[in-house]
Amino acid sequence: MAKNTTIQVEGREITIIFDKQQEYISLTDILKAKDGDFFISDWLRNRNTVEYLGIWESIYNPNFNYGEFATIKSQAGLNSYKLSVKDWVEKTNAMGLKATAGRYGGTYAHPDIAFEFGMWISPQFKIYLIKEFQRLKDEENHRLKSDWNLQRTLAKVNYHIHTDAIKENLIPQEITKQQAGFVYANEADLLNVALFGITAREWRDNNLNKDGNIRDHATLEQLVVLSNMESINALLIRQGLTQSERLIQLNKVAITQMKSLLESNLAKKLK
Repeated sequence: MAKNTTIQVEGREITIIFDKQQEYISLTDILKAKDGDFFISDWLRNRNTVEYLGIWESIYNPNFNYGEFATIKSQAGLNSYKLSVKDWVEKTNAMGLKATAGRYGGTYAHPDIAFEFGMWISPQFKIYLIKEFQRLKDEENHRLKSDWNLQRTLAKVNYHIHTDAIKENLIPQEITKQQAGFVYANEADLLNVALFGITAREWRDNNLNKDGNIRDHATLEQLVVLSNMESINALLIRQGLTQSERLIQLNKVAITQMKSLLESNLAKKLK
């Protein structure tokens, strides 16, 4: 879910924004489902709410200001005490709630907190809110999985084009399979250096705690460019360019295509 979107909960349209790789659900939209004249500040000044928010922040937020939180907690629930989302965030350095301006202006909360706020509306509303949010996430995961599989399939096709060009132009006759493997690995690393800036061995040495290889941890954009580079390298091999000449050309291709992909609307839709 890499862009702002909406879900429908009991006939209410609830906005979800995406900020710093995290979803936030609109409490302003959720509040419209509650009967009567209520405000988010009414919920926020409740002692149980403050305690819940404090526990959540203590688990997920290393920069949470416990001193200010203790002061707020001691006054929560008093008739004379009022607390806005802006005050809560500024005083405690909280990250679970946020107040925004502009087109998507309003109060937003991390899903965990939004679900608790939904309970304030009604238990039924909370259940449907969780259900619709999960449905949205399932659809997103399915789409991303399909996109990723498509690019992996495309990469496999271009991989065969690439290896055929190596076999026909770079591998002498009458050598062992092991010797041929060295040539294939060498050409694969040519692409790794052109795109990632390091060889497969260098990546493994720098990522001992990770499973798989450098390509298993590539982004969708990098897989697309890698697929294109394999086709281009096959063409350059057939044209008789040396490996050093091909490396320079492929690096230029990688830079140009990555910039284009990251700036295009297509790349944004894939996220």
